[in-house]
Amino acid sequence: MNGSPSPDQLMRPMVDPFGRTIRYLRVSVTDRCDLRCFYCMSEDMTFLPKKDLLTLEELDRLCSAFIAKGVRKIRLTGGEPLVRRNVMTLVRSLSRHLGTGALDELTLTTNGSQLARFATELRDCGIRRVNVSLDTLDAQKFRAITRWGDIDQVLAGIEAARDAGLAVKINAVALKNMNEEEIPSLMEWAHGKGMALTLIEVMPMGEIGEGRIDQYVPLSLLRARLAQHYTLTDLDENTGGPARYVRVTETSGKLGFITPMTHNFCESCNRVRITCTGTLHTCLGHEDASDLRKPLRASPDDELLSAAIDRAIGLKPKGHDFIIDRRHNRPSVSRHMSVTGG
Repeated sequence: MNGSPSPDQLMRPMVDPFGRTIRYLRVSVTDRCDLRCFYCMSEDMTFLPKKDLLTLEELDRLCSAFIAKGVRKIRLTGGEPLVRRNVMTLVRSLSRHLGTGALDELTLTTNGSQLARFATELRDCGIRRVNVSLDTLDAQKFRAITRWGDIDQVLAGIEAARDAGLAVKINAVALKNMNEEEIPSLMEWAHGKGMALTLIEVMPMGEIGEGRIDQYVPLSLLRARLAQHYTLTDLDENTGGPARYVRVTETSGKLGFITPMTHNFCESCNRVRITCTGTLHTCLGHEDASDLRKPLRASPDDELLSAAIDRAIGLKPKGHDFIIDRRHNRPSVSRHMSVTGG
């Protein structure tokens, strides 16, 4: 016996110390973005040198190793994933796993700015739905939130995705004194187009030049406000993510709530995240980090990589460390969301 793992060990399902089986991988293909949303990053961001990023071929190999170990869903994120040069070569390559049945879903979270260019190609690669981050329908507010974004470009991208046959879900971060009063109209707009809307609480990640407490709105408060005017019925469904959904009777649409601050959703977490540099984070709200780039590049086979993945999964924490209050007016996690992937 030489002590090398067997093929069965290399493909062993990933189960963390709390019995949660890892089936969902989120992959940040770049930390760069063509917008500068004020709750996500500072205006004068310093991005990673391109030499530090994994190549698209390395990202493909890394994703494939996770698929071999039981991942059934992959979401590509950023930064803004569609600004990475030649990113569609990665999407096309990963789509082979959809063809073999090894992967149930390949999907994408985007700010929508590049969707008009890529929607048809994304569909042709087997992507069936995308999440689009959109916090307001007001052009002036949109420019204020993104610092220089063009809402018409995003709305055109959403329509291009719908025309291509992609299901679109809108993600909106609830922002105090910015868009909280607009949530009902945003919901009615999304539902009127057959799109679900998911509301997200501000997460304390990375220095952005201002305190999160001044941006934070608890979604429990927003839900209570909505319930005064709409009939909200809890849905017993699991999409593999952290959102809890309700059906809105008056619009016949779905409304989701992602509540890292007011309700810890960690008990059913089946997700891990890989950054564009090959760092594995088993928890969005934790400072854990495991380097997968080194074992990936150390050997042409996946033996070292698989062992590194197993070690990292064995350290996955029970829950996150997010906290926002006046006494903790600093990031709970030092890395920016754009580095980790949304």
